[in-house]
Amino acid sequence: MQRTFACATLLLALAACGSKAPTTSSATPTAASEAAATPAPPAPAAPKAAAVKVSEKNDLYEFSYAYPAQAAAIPALKAQFDADMARQKADIAKDASDGKKDAKDNDYPFNPYFHSTEWKVVTDLPGWLSLSTLLGLYTGGAHPNYAFDALLWDKAANRRVDALALFTSKAALAQAVTKPFCAALAKGRLKKRGEVWQGDGISDFEQCIDPLDQTVILGSAGRQGFDRIGFLIAPYNAGPYAEGSYEVTLPVTPAVLAAVKPEYRAAFVGG
Repeated sequence: MQRTFACATLLLALAACGSKAPTTSSATPTAASEAAATPAPPAPAAPKAAAVKVSEKNDLYEFSYAYPAQAAAIPALKAQFDADMARQKADIAKDASDGKKDAKDNDYPFNPYFHSTEWKVVTDLPGWLSLSTLLGLYTGGAHPNYAFDALLWDKAANRRVDALALFTSKAALAQAVTKPFCAALAKGRLKKRGEVWQGDGISDFEQCIDPLDQTVILGSAGRQGFDRIGFLIAPYNAGPYAEGSYEVTLPVTPAVLAAVKPEYRAAFVGG
């Protein structure tokens, strides 16, 4: 009886020991598991676009053309600038060659021609790139001439847009900006001419001019959206050549916002 009880006790003890989970031993990881656990190295960053500047000088002409990295980073815009650069260079080369021939045929001195285009960033917003440039040109004569140009690029649509196309009409925008524009232009004239200005008999140099006949640019001081509108005024438009150019910058007011097309309101802040 005692022997039977002892055997039963032993069997219960063995069963209890057998129910314990086996101890897990640390195994050496395989090469495959190590590869899975090791993160892949990051892909190399794409090279940033670089600003473009081309210049050439010879006996016939001096040519330069430049645009910023922000424009070079947009393939469609870069293609437009490169095509314009090639066209402008071909034009100045031909004109200078013709000019030199004419000077020789008519026995007068030939002065090398000159062309310069330098696009600069007015503002770079998430959805828009606003650029302006001063175009310099000399094709003989008393002095070189220069003018302004502007470019507004819609990044979402991947196309160039006329700044005035963002407004319901030229008349609506003119009504919003003409009065402050004329006041700012008068101050600019006074600063250049001084109190003793007597005028030179040219009415456009005395009166206000149409702001929308000038080069219109959209800018942003706060970098949240367009909050200012600028007007670049070339020589002869508001004053004699000796006075040079003028520039008027106005804030985007509620009146300006009211003239913006509904589909472009999100691009503007101000008021």
